[in-house]
This record gives sequence, C-alpha cells and structure tokens, in this order.
Amino acid sequence: MLVDNITLTVRAGRGGNGAATLKPFKGGPDGGRGGNGGNIYAVGTSNVNDLRQFRYQKKIVADNGGNGARQNMFGRKAPDVTILLPLGTRITNVATGDAREVFDTEPFLLAQGGIGGRGNAAFKSPTNQTPRTAEQGKPGEEKELLLELRLIAEAGLVGLPNAGKSSLLTVLTNATPTIGNYPFTTLEPTIGMLEKHAIADIPGLIQGASQGKGLGIDFLRHIEKTKILIHCVDVTAADPMGAYDTIRAEFGAFDPLLLDKPEYIVLTKIDLTDAATIQNVSKLFKNKHVLTCSIYNEKSINSLKKKLVTLLS
Repeated sequence: MLVDNITLTVRAGRGGNGAATLKPFKGGPDGGRGGNGGNIYAVGTSNVNDLRQFRYQKKIVADNGGNGARQNMFGRKAPDVTILLPLGTRITNVATGDAREVFDTEPFLLAQGGIGGRGNAAFKSPTNQTPRTAEQGKPGEEKELLLELRLIAEAGLVGLPNAGKSSLLTVLTNATPTIGNYPFTTLEPTIGMLEKHAIADIPGLIQGASQGKGLGIDFLRHIEKTKILIHCVDVTAADPMGAYDTIRAEFGAFDPLLLDKPEYIVLTKIDLTDAATIQNVSKLFKNKHVLTCSIYNEKSINSLKKKLVTLLS
C-alpha cells in the first residue's frame, strides 16, 4: 500500500540537569553541566519510495542529555536521530504552516535538542563561593509535522475508471495492482518500475472529481506529482473523446497547470475492436501524441515500453 501522507510528531531530547555538588573537603562547588538533548534531523534518499515507515510509528523521540556530575564532569550529549524521507517529500509545520521540500540528500534540522543546564560550579562568584543551586536542562523542541510525498513517479497513468490503467501497469512493470471490471477497483496509487523509471497507476477519476465526487480530490493531488501523463482511453468506449474531455475538464478545474503537463494518449483494449475503429478513434485526437496497445499483444506492449523509456529518458 502506498502511504503518501502522514502526520508525525517529533520531539527532540531534553537537556540534562546541571549538578549541584560540593568538593568533599574544601567545600567548593564542582557540579558539572548537563549534556544537550538529541536533535532530530531529516535527510532525503532515493532508497525510500513512500512514507509507510511512519504508518505505525507516529512519534519520533530523541534521547535526553545526561545529567552533570561532581568534579565538573559534563553529562553525556544525547545521540541525534535522523529519519530518511523520499526525495520529493513536503514537510509542513502544522502549527505555523511553514513548509519545505526535500529535493537533496543534505540533512536538515527538524527539532532542536534542549541545552543542558549549568552546574553549580558555573555560578561561583566573589560574593558566593559555595553556590548550591544548578540549572535544569531545557526541553527539546516538539513539533507536529505533516509529511506529503510530492513526487511519487515520473509518469502517471490517468483516465476514467475501467480504461485499462491497472492492467497496463501490470504488463509494463513489476507492479501488481488490483484489477476488476468495475469502477474504483484501484483505491490508491500503485507504483511499478519500467527499467529505472517509476510509473504510477492513478486511480480512476469521474466527472466532478475536482469537487470531491467519486474518489475525489486526493487522486487529483497525486497527478500533480508526476512529470508526464499517460492518458488511457478505452478504444471501445461509446464516446472516447468525451471520456478524454471529462478528465481534462477535471484537471482544469482542480489546477490549470495540470493541462500544461506533457501528455501522451494510449488507446487501450485494441484487441476488442477492428483496425478501422482504431484508426477512426485515433483521428479524433488531432495534434495529440497517440499510441495504441493491448495487454494481450506482446508486440504492442514492447513498442509502448520502448516509447515510454525514450520519453522518460
């Protein structure tokens, strides 16, 4: 199951407490400082595809710093925690709305650990030779973060329900989406790899999806993340052009920028009709890049694979 958004709480470690100790015989202060709490960092990686690692781990907590000790000994600094995120993840601070996106592999700070408290040795002065108080460690930062995967695939397969997207993804890649002859078989995006290129089967859209109908806006949101669109149109449909226009209208209503994405039309299920029908339907899409295929025709699938690899490369 693709997990592409999650709410995560991160809590950095608390600083250790300073020590309030006195030397055994002379009586002077010798309490050391507490160690700093652990920081929490994030780093982008291409080795993680989604956010499923946080599905059952909704809270990341770093250790607290060690307390100071006598003989001016500092407490242990707590180790930092680093979480791995897929490249293209957007991180939003729920409280402030501040957001950033992960597009490189440089670690960056999510939550700052608390500073350790000063021991009583730090408070010795000419007027107070034997201070008996020390500072408590400062709490670490705690934040609620919304993680959203913004780039899940290079190409997205789009189209009305039952346009053949899931079946096509199965033969193009190593993905195994649920396939059935009824609307909304696919309830979430499925990603497969065509050579080194990630292709996503975007669940079926219907008229009114931009207003939340059917499976709605969540699926339109996935389309924003892809580089190119592979628009699947059932060549046997009663109104192939109408099916195409329905999806394009929802794109425009949701975000007009989707209409500017590079798009290639794939006429599916060509094994269910004749050559004349295929040619007539192809002519409907004037000035469009039109490809044809059948999952039962190995030659057409191999041709489509080569074309997609060329486009994505």
